[in-house]
Amino acid sequence: MTEERISRCACGALSATCRGEPVRVSICHCLDCKRRSGSAFAYTATYEAGQVSTRGDHGTYRRTGDEGRWADFHFCRLCGTSVFYEIEVRPGMVSVPAGGFADRDFPEPSVEVFGERRAEWCVIRPTGSLTEE
Repeated sequence: MTEERISRCACGALSATCRGEPVRVSICHCLDCKRRSGSAFAYTATYEAGQVSTRGDHGTYRRTGDEGRWADFHFCRLCGTSVFYEIEVRPGMVSVPAGGFADRDFPEPSVEVFGERRAEWCVIRPTGSLTEE
């Protein structure tokens, strides 16, 4: 049986149901991810688009990064929580902020992005192999 996880916004009006294991679990220390997540880094699970179905009304914010590539962030129109997003460099994939699953046993990250921007106090102690991208 395929495992299913559901990520929800703060008010529960928007959700993303993800089937199977993510293709990638990552943390990103870029400044935009810090602003978007409101934290020292973003913790994200990426799935093939066919693994993800969404439910509920959402708005979309398109951000263009430093290198000119877009990212579309889909958020709840009621509470403002980002529930899923797509980025130009990963066509056919959907990324979901891992905190939305509210699952303490969610898989640990295997990829770290923009590690050079990591807050000095932030120590990442993965039990598996964490690679920097």
